[in-house]
Amino acid sequence: MISAIYDRRSIRKFLNKPISREDLTEILESGIKAPSSKNRQPWKFIVVQGAEKEEMLKVFRRGIAREEKGNALLPQSRQHIPAAKYTVDIMEEASAAVFVVNTLGKDILSEMTPEEHIYEICNIQSISAAIQNMLLTAAEKGIGSLWICDIYFAYAEISEWLNSEGQLIAAIAFGYPDEFPKARPRKELEDVVVWRG
Repeated sequence: MISAIYDRRSIRKFLNKPISREDLTEILESGIKAPSSKNRQPWKFIVVQGAEKEEMLKVFRRGIAREEKGNALLPQSRQHIPAAKYTVDIMEEASAAVFVVNTLGKDILSEMTPEEHIYEICNIQSISAAIQNMLLTAAEKGIGSLWICDIYFAYAEISEWLNSEGQLIAAIAFGYPDEFPKARPRKELEDVVVWRG
C-alpha cells in the first residue's frame, strides 16, 4: 500500500470504460475493513451507476441552482459554486459514484450536546478511514478516484433522492483515469510534526 499512498491522485478526467462489479465490490469491502470507534461501523455506501447516475446528476444540478438563487445552505461559500458545477461534470464522466452515509449521524442542522458532538466526530473519523481505504484500493487496481465534498451545495436534494437514513458525508467518483496529474504540493514534515520526548 505504500506505493498506492504515494502514487494516488485525485482524478478529474475519466475514460469511458466501466468498472467491473468484482472490482467495485473489492473496493467497498476494503472500506468495510477500516477501523471504527467502538467498532460502530457507522458507514453505508450507496453505489450509483447507469441511468440512476444520470438522475442523480440532475438532482445535483438542481441543488446547485437553488444555491445560486440565494436559498443557500452555504451562503459564505458562493465563490465555490463554479467548482461544484465542475464536480458534477467530473461525476458524469466517472463509471460509478459512491455516496457515503453516516448511519448514526444526526441532521447537520440539529443541535448537539458535547457528548453527541464527540460521537459525531468519532463516527466521521471512522468513515474517513473507510473512504481512504477505498481510495487506496482503487489506486492499487489502476482505478482513479475523486473524494467529493461539493455535495453540500445540493445537500437537501441529494439526501432526499438517496432516501437513506443517516447523514450524508461525502461522495466518491470512481473510473479509469484519463489523466495522470503530478503530485500536488504538500507541507514539509517539519511544518506539521512536533516531536516531544
